[in-house]
Amino acid sequence: MQSSQPTSSRSDRTARAIVLGLLCSLPALLSLRVAVACVADADLGWHLRAGEWILEHHAFPHADPFSRIGSLPWQAYSWLFELILLRLYQWWNVAGFMVYTSILLVLIGAALYHLLSRLQTDFTKCALLAVAATVCMSRGFTPRPWLFSILFFTLQLDILMHARRTGKTRELLWLPLIYLVWVNVHIQFIDGLIVLGLAACEPLLARWWKTGDQRSPARALWLTLGASLLATCINPYGPGIFKIAHDLAAQPGVLNTVSEMNALPFRSIPDYLVLFLCLAAAAVLARTRNFPPFETLLLAVAAAISFKSQRDVWFMALTAVTILAAGLPGRPEKLSQPAERTSLPRWALLISAAAAAACIFACALILHVNNTHLNRQLAKIMPVQAVDVIRERHYQGPIFNNYAWGGFLIWTLRQPVSIDGRAALYGDARIDRSRATWSGGPDWASDPDLSSAGIVIAPDDQPLTQLLRTDARFQLAYQDKIASVFIARRNPVQPSAPAAPAANTVAVVTNPAHSAWRKDNAGSTE
Repeated sequence: MQSSQPTSSRSDRTARAIVLGLLCSLPALLSLRVAVACVADADLGWHLRAGEWILEHHAFPHADPFSRIGSLPWQAYSWLFELILLRLYQWWNVAGFMVYTSILLVLIGAALYHLLSRLQTDFTKCALLAVAATVCMSRGFTPRPWLFSILFFTLQLDILMHARRTGKTRELLWLPLIYLVWVNVHIQFIDGLIVLGLAACEPLLARWWKTGDQRSPARALWLTLGASLLATCINPYGPGIFKIAHDLAAQPGVLNTVSEMNALPFRSIPDYLVLFLCLAAAAVLARTRNFPPFETLLLAVAAAISFKSQRDVWFMALTAVTILAAGLPGRPEKLSQPAERTSLPRWALLISAAAAAACIFACALILHVNNTHLNRQLAKIMPVQAVDVIRERHYQGPIFNNYAWGGFLIWTLRQPVSIDGRAALYGDARIDRSRATWSGGPDWASDPDLSSAGIVIAPDDQPLTQLLRTDARFQLAYQDKIASVFIARRNPVQPSAPAAPAANTVAVVTNPAHSAWRKDNAGSTE
């Protein structure tokens, strides 16, 4: 009987290690399920082009080089992410986007479990809270720089909660190093600084606010905050990065224009789940009857940020499960023996990593997440064949395009576009004008960007596309099920280009080995 205890304990830890591996791989699996939508994100195009521009010029842009609107101020504040994404694309083509997403999401899953396991001794509760947070955040599991913000925010919460609960400050030394990377990959390092500031102010608030048994190291937190602020100034734009962040947040109209910046629509289960977690976290804080200042203010800030923009729902999801993990009762003390705790030995962590890798690899095979399949499906969403025709016939801009395709065209056509996903650059007025023109508004014909265009790349489902068929200023040069290409009648065709088909002719391009995100350096306008 005595010899069976170690075997039982070892098998229990092995089972938990496998479950932990599946938990860590769950975010990546949700991302792989919608891999085509991930790689069809048009903003990836201008991110790739920005990374390439930095390598070509050995400098960082201060004015926009990719649009028709002139040299307006623009900074590549996510430059490190753009270089990483470009390198992954060069190595693995569009599958590199999913490699980036999968790696970041596995790290997020591991960081989330580590955070929860240090606050909650019940493995089952940790697992359920991790799954709930993952489902809530799933709308943001795309190859964007905000994945770094989710990861670093999770790590910071883990470090701060541990320092506050134990009084140990050693882990705080990691925060300036985290900010040194964070500031160069995503602008939402600002959100992290707000939370770090709340933690530093907690000892001051404790004089008027009953705090319970928290042991916040006041001096160490203020020193960490100061060091982190200095670390954020180490970027290509120096302290000016804070002005960039302010300007990005000072355009309220963008919140109504960009879908990912809209408030939660409450049309799906994850939307209601994040609301439930928020209310449950508030109930846990209310049950203590002393409302710890850090957790209370953190929850309030999370509500203000996440319920204003669905892109930032991760802020509330992580905050709520952190409060729940710390506030919910753990396992009874008599069951919390070393063999029963949530921490696992190194051999078990290796099993977790292997289980996560095997699960992701199997899912990628089953869902056909490979370059051939992704490029084929991408051509059903983006104007891939239209871009081929424009390059083969050497049509020259200026280009007039819609908001959704701008980033893709920046990368594939190598010509300045009329608009793309950088909403803060274009401003509310220009974005509204573009939307009104594409919807066939009363003044569509007088849009100056349309009137001066040499090429119009039009989605077939837009009202403007039908109007252009009768516009004497343009002629239809190509059309397929995705897009139509109109060229200005004043725009002569280059001698080397074949003659454009008649307006009622549908041109078809077949290129089975086509890579939808490929670039053609010979066609670069740089």
